[in-house]
Amino acid sequence: MKKEINKSLNAPPSGAGGLIIIDYGAGNIKSIQFAFKRLGVEAILSKDPEEIKSADKLIFPGVGEASSAMKMLRESGLDTLIPNLKQPVLGICLGMQLMCNTTEEGNTKGLGIFDTDVVRFANDVKVPQMGWNVIKDLKSNLFKGIKENEYMYLVHSYYAKHCKATVATTDYGVNYASALQQDNFYGVQFHPEKSSTAGARILENFLAL
Repeated sequence: MKKEINKSLNAPPSGAGGLIIIDYGAGNIKSIQFAFKRLGVEAILSKDPEEIKSADKLIFPGVGEASSAMKMLRESGLDTLIPNLKQPVLGICLGMQLMCNTTEEGNTKGLGIFDTDVVRFANDVKVPQMGWNVIKDLKSNLFKGIKENEYMYLVHSYYAKHCKATVATTDYGVNYASALQQDNFYGVQFHPEKSSTAGARILENFLAL
């Protein structure tokens, strides 16, 4: 399988086709690139709308503050492009949160791909949640070969409320959606690129969609 994945997703420098990481100025891009490199796949960075539209698969990363990230998306026009993409798109951490309707972080309007809102953890838990926690109630082909209560690495102060797109949950003072899926759009609150063997398997599963 890995050879077939590599053949289809190793893109030329032009970024046409293959696997593209959407480069909008907010993301843990290097760690994601290294994670795919370990799988034998070159992930190309691009902010070019035509390259993004022609990609086979896309990663929508995010580390930082929501309102600033959305400002960069609006300035580049990616806020209107991303919700209309037809190929598989994986949002990671803040990327997933920006795919929701709104987030309390900066009172920010999101992309509206997932019909839910992002809210801050209550003060009765340590914020941010930083470290390993389990995912459960797994319902997506993104989790093929992943067992219930597998540990993933998380760093976040806000969480997505449950909705019909919830495909994994995590407990941290409250039970929340740690993964979402709507049609060709996937989102994970955790960092698969930092989640050891299980995280690598999730990235492989995304490549195989």
